[in-house]
Amino acid sequence: MKVGDTLSWSRTFTEDDIRVFAQVSGDEGEHHFVPDDQGRIMAHGLLTATLPTKIGGDLNLIARELTFRFHRPVFAGDTIECVVTLTTAEPAEGYVSIVSEWRCTNQHGKEVMTGGGSGIIRDRVR
Repeated sequence: MKVGDTLSWSRTFTEDDIRVFAQVSGDEGEHHFVPDDQGRIMAHGLLTATLPTKIGGDLNLIARELTFRFHRPVFAGDTIECVVTLTTAEPAEGYVSIVSEWRCTNQHGKEVMTGGGSGIIRDRVR
């Protein structure tokens, strides 16, 4: 990748995803189990944050710092698209240090989360 390049990934969160994440994380806030007035349960913010981290994993990124800003809730049934943009790439001996920013939107085009991060991608040993 080079500066300015983007990668994206989307997924639809299910009630099962939310329940499993509650088990794994220990975050059992009632808004993740009790439906709101519209019959929806809210996804965990950090479950939503798995979208940019999935893209980082595809790059074999070792994260050093991550920042998340949550703008509106995500509910079971929502499809979220995350677009990650590479803003800095500095080669060093044995790795590349990168900085990125991301924007996640729901199926209605509404921004649900933004943020950024930094980390390294090690050179592959051949």
